Amino acid sequence: MRRLTGEESEWATAQFGDAELGDSRRTARLVNMATRVAQTPAGRVSEVFRNRAEREGAYDLLEGNHVQPEMLLRSLASQAVRRAASEPFLFVSVDGSSVALTDRNAAKGFGSVGALGRGGRGLKVISALGLSPAGVPVGLCAQTWWARTNAKSLSAKDKKKRNRKRKDEDKETRYWLSTIDDSCAHALGADAKLWFLLDREADSRAVLLKLHSAGHRYTVRASWNRLIKAQGKDKQYLRKWLDAQPAGGTYALDVPAGPHRKARLANMVVRWGRVTLRIRDKRGRREQPLELSVVWTREQGTTAKNEKPLDWVLLTNVQVKTFDQARHIIHGYTLRWRVEEFHKTWKTGACQVERTQLRTQRAVTLWATILAAVAVRVERLKRLARTTPEWSADVELSEHEIKALIVLRRDIKSRNEVIADTTPTVGQATLWIAELGGYTGKSSGGPPGSITIRRGLDYLRPAAKLLQILEDGRELASAGKDEAAARGRGS
Repeated sequence: MRRLTGEESEWATAQFGDAELGDSRRTARLVNMATRVAQTPAGRVSEVFRNRAEREGAYDLLEGNHVQPEMLLRSLASQAVRRAASEPFLFVSVDGSSVALTDRNAAKGFGSVGALGRGGRGLKVISALGLSPAGVPVGLCAQTWWARTNAKSLSAKDKKKRNRKRKDEDKETRYWLSTIDDSCAHALGADAKLWFLLDREADSRAVLLKLHSAGHRYTVRASWNRLIKAQGKDKQYLRKWLDAQPAGGTYALDVPAGPHRKARLANMVVRWGRVTLRIRDKRGRREQPLELSVVWTREQGTTAKNEKPLDWVLLTNVQVKTFDQARHIIHGYTLRWRVEEFHKTWKTGACQVERTQLRTQRAVTLWATILAAVAVRVERLKRLARTTPEWSADVELSEHEIKALIVLRRDIKSRNEVIADTTPTVGQATLWIAELGGYTGKSSGGPPGSITIRRGLDYLRPAAKLLQILEDGRELASAGKDEAAARGRGS
């Protein structure tokens, strides 16, 4: 099998080169597949592999019985925690999503997704995305898939009654627990320190106790106004206790405009303290104490008319004694949205996994895992351009991609703009790539996003490949002339 070369191949080798698939030829096939997907991200196999032999090889790996999704995830997770080994910790943003898929005859082993009345089909997934302390994606730490079966349309009240009677191992909560366990297991081998970030959906007894026993740091946004232990009182609720605490400081938060939300500079008031939650098992009527810190940040005095104030109650096992420490917890939680951005890029953005036409749950999961690795790569480039724009572009782009980018940029530059031959910064390169993809600056509504970056890369990579072919041809021609001259001198 011909091994592909270039920056994407180096990336694919780092991600999947250590994957244990039972045969080195399968691993080589996987690396080549990931290289092609990185070069041309697309949801359908036929859109990525134009060469018939490569396409058939991809289908053989995806639809055969030798490779399991867990094998790929172990390789990705190992790479993610290794990249974070030099950091004080690795944020792990955990969130659930649905992948809607085509299954008109309900014959592909998928399950119900979305509103039951609409008959949507697909798979459920929980992703654990590793982030550097600066919030830059480094890789997937875990991913858990399942098909939702026997789904019934119930009212919120009936769902609550049903869930009270079910064990944790019978609820979808078990998939959250499994994702946390897998992330911890992958970190153990690299001796990495994790910091889990979870939204309100994860505020459950089972998840909180799992995080507490895992031995890593965590921050969970509270969904419930839980009971706490209070001296001299039979009952004390968390929010009432927080409201009685003195404000520890304020900060300004720039709130962008959004659906049903006006842009504003919000005045955020912060309170914090140490509490003991009374974690209750409603099935067994048992109660378990859980001591942790709580940070409350709430908008005050700047809320737009007919809008609710911004309001987060954050539960964490990290000690919080000062305003700066409270702000660190709040800032860390704001990075949780990175996993939602990853899901968007993966599902409907640059990688379009929901367009796949594969016919089995296992094949879809394998293909989606490769696409997930590429989606992380796209998000990483986007985030590097925003957080470390001064870095050299060669941290993410190959030599030929940089040369081609300079040539293409000169073709569309303004009259007075000068484009030097030197390697641009990653921030400048990302902006140029996005402009190739249709980004128009402020009128686009913000900094370059994953879709315009993907379009720009689609435009850039054929040019980079052509440039590489031309340079290789010139080198071969030069080598041929030298060899002919040497033969002439010898005769």
